[in-house]
Amino acid sequence: MARHPHLFQAFALTAATRVELLLEQCLVHAPAFAVMASESHGRELQSRLKAAGSKTVALWGALALEEVAAHPEADTVMAAIVGAAGLGPCIAAARAGKRLLLANKEALVVGGQLFLDAVQAGGATLLPIDSEHSAIFQSLPEDSTRWASCVDKIILTASGGPFRTRLPSSLADVTPEQACAHPNWVMGRKISVDSATMMNKALEVIEARYLFGVSPEQIQVVIHPQSVIHSMVQFVDNSVVAQLGTPDMRGPIAYGLSWPQRLESGATALDFTTLSALTFESMDSNEHRTRFPGLQLAWDALNAVPGTTAVLNAANEVAVAAFLNREIRFDQIHHVNTETLAQVQPKPPGSVDDLIALDALSRRSAEQVSRQLAR
Repeated sequence: MARHPHLFQAFALTAATRVELLLEQCLVHAPAFAVMASESHGRELQSRLKAAGSKTVALWGALALEEVAAHPEADTVMAAIVGAAGLGPCIAAARAGKRLLLANKEALVVGGQLFLDAVQAGGATLLPIDSEHSAIFQSLPEDSTRWASCVDKIILTASGGPFRTRLPSSLADVTPEQACAHPNWVMGRKISVDSATMMNKALEVIEARYLFGVSPEQIQVVIHPQSVIHSMVQFVDNSVVAQLGTPDMRGPIAYGLSWPQRLESGATALDFTTLSALTFESMDSNEHRTRFPGLQLAWDALNAVPGTTAVLNAANEVAVAAFLNREIRFDQIHHVNTETLAQVQPKPPGSVDDLIALDALSRRSAEQVSRQLAR
């Protein structure tokens, strides 16, 4: 918005608890509404907006998020709320027929076909913003009806995170600070831990299956430490189309906002003369399988009963929170995930309420497992 004020205007901005940052953004962009997660944070923001002379109205809570996502005056919704909490606003925007820029993996990981049904029923336009899924989308033919007949497989690239070369036997000693120190990307704490365990890639495998309509077996993950090739599509003639760029989220965001056109993003251009090498590593090596055991859970969950991906997501959110709170070890995150998957046997969800109940049940199970490990 700041780079292209003649094209975009903020209608509503949202945040969880970061009052100071949202206040700053409201004073710059003057949205009609600003939404916080809780009433206490919302009232604090409301008071500070009033003191600053801002006309922005502060709201709070899950229903407020859904209201602004579906509001008639909002034509584009950037869905970037971390975790299952983003599902409600995403479905609200989908049902309202918005141009939905999806940076929230969990809307598809949790919502699955129910979320896609809401997109279709509302006539929404769904555009991926994750760098990997944006890369795949940019590599595919514009006519989506051709994808099934021409795509052989989708190749997701992974940086390998901060522990790509660390001895698997030493992962028990990892601290939250070490897990959050990603070598290429600046991200929030939860997604940084997911990158360190490779669970972010597991979630991306699930997301790719739903976004692009391929089977789980048509999705491959390779480690690419330089994060220059963001992902690739291999076609039935064995040709490969890839999308390259610097590791900067402004590129995918600009593409989502301007699609099917393109506009200047502010991201630094690639200088191929400075690239010493582009390297790749197989995820099939015994060492990587031992180092990143959570990745395989993506295919396991996709091939299980519908709803299993929602169980996996809930378990992982609980496990990561417990690790960040220093209640469990880094290498125990995987144990929480696998034990929760073993304990919670879902029935295929038929509604959003079913998904919410399944998410709650899975969280209770994961919390119990985490407490047992913390003793």
